[in-house]
Amino acid sequence: MNPDSAAPHGRHAAARDTLVVAIDGPSGSGKSSVSQEVARRLGLAYLDTGAMYRAAAWWCLHQGLTLTDRTGVAEAVRVMPLAMGLDPAAPSIEVGGNQIAEEIRSTEISSVVSAVATNLQVRAELGRRQRALIAVECEPGGASNGRGVVAEGRDITTVIAPDADVRILLTASEEARLARRALDVYGSADEAAVAATRDQVLRRDAQDSAVVDFRTAADGVETVDSSALDFEQTVLAVLRVVETCRKDAS
Repeated sequence: MNPDSAAPHGRHAAARDTLVVAIDGPSGSGKSSVSQEVARRLGLAYLDTGAMYRAAAWWCLHQGLTLTDRTGVAEAVRVMPLAMGLDPAAPSIEVGGNQIAEEIRSTEISSVVSAVATNLQVRAELGRRQRALIAVECEPGGASNGRGVVAEGRDITTVIAPDADVRILLTASEEARLARRALDVYGSADEAAVAATRDQVLRRDAQDSAVVDFRTAADGVETVDSSALDFEQTVLAVLRVVETCRKDAS
């Protein structure tokens, strides 16, 4: 199926038993891991839109581009041969035949991805692709066979999928977010690891907030604060919001 010709999703989709869940929030809030597990439990596809920006950064660097060349970067992303695998049990990211799921999580990519994510032409192109991927999952076929998708990213509830059936802002205190990211990157949440993580996390949040507001819940967006919750508790909290929204809509 051509993604660009797929039907719209959410409240504007034709009547069918599909579900689109949109989850956004700042770095370290648990968006990716929680969204992936929620998608798995609900039998939905899983779309990590942040990974698409990381893939774009990887692609541009491998093309020898300077990321401050905003026009050159935008053109490279426009033709980027990106394939997203949306199975929550085994999500994949392929660019030009290269499986890069591990490479894009490197410190090198983390330190430069904001230069791509704040490029408005890049945001427009990747946003177009993200909407198309969501729409495909609302039709027969795709990773979910038409059941729907959990999509997560910094502008997913407001820009990419404002008509999603469920919209959630997943947040946490700065202390909790830094500890989680330090654990992910360094395998430890001790004082040294948190200090090493602080600049990267807070700087990226500040840079990205210049182009999208992911810290405040928009109208109709439910907030889940995971500061005092472990992973399982956070997953259950999100699932409760999904169930409540579905009951309210029925």
